[in-house]
Amino acid sequence: MRNLLIFISKYNAFFLFVIFEIISLVIMVNYNSFQKATYIESSNEITGAAYDKVGQVRGYLSLGTVNDSLARENARLRNLLKSSFYLDTLQKKNIVDSIYKQQYSYIVAKVINNSVNHRNNYITINRGSKDGIAKDMGVICGSGVVGIVVNTTDHLANIRSVLHKDTRISAMLADTKDIGNFLWSDNLDPHSGLLVDVANNVKPRMGEWVVTSNLSSLYPAGIPIGRVSSLQSKEGGIFLNMDIKMAVDYSKLEYVYVINNRMALEQTQVETGRKKDD
Repeated sequence: MRNLLIFISKYNAFFLFVIFEIISLVIMVNYNSFQKATYIESSNEITGAAYDKVGQVRGYLSLGTVNDSLARENARLRNLLKSSFYLDTLQKKNIVDSIYKQQYSYIVAKVINNSVNHRNNYITINRGSKDGIAKDMGVICGSGVVGIVVNTTDHLANIRSVLHKDTRISAMLADTKDIGNFLWSDNLDPHSGLLVDVANNVKPRMGEWVVTSNLSSLYPAGIPIGRVSSLQSKEGGIFLNMDIKMAVDYSKLEYVYVINNRMALEQTQVETGRKKDD
């Protein structure tokens, strides 16, 4: 306290000058309309700029909550898509919504671990069996196909990425509906893959979309996989292979949607029984 008093007494002239300067400014602003208007305008600009910066910081800090909310809303909207329903009737005329039953539902999840630079890549998400996720469910994101669930715990799930040597997806050309199989290319490029075993009489266009086919029990038909970037003739000339530029940037995955196909088990049972008969 003594040191503070010594400091004030030493610089008392400076402090008096500051006090008188402030009093003068207050008097000038209060009793002169021009200076008062200028002060108010300047202070409003400064205050507005400060509030804007604070708002930007708050907006940035709340991005996680906003993203979670948007992802949940996207999952809800996907559940309402007509491609998520199947037609439970033989009637072909005067179809109304009441004859559609939901086949696909979507569970939103956040990516918490991911790899893209190995021959076999996996993705970990923050949802598990307690959230309704089970092995062999398909996984997509807003841009296209992501992979397949391979195992789960109560609260987490592991996904075999499309970027995996064992991934094989039933696919088709979006325009002609010609069927093939999508594989990840051997050159380990996370942006390219292959559409193989397409009939050689097909005439695809460069840039044509490749999407999931209606032969898969994992995904609804029409989910993007990528675009045709070049053509290859398979040895023997029976089939045509195509290089595909993938639709998804797997290095930037944040949210995914796990697909619950309510008819998958029934389809698997039917197909398993057919194979036994063969």
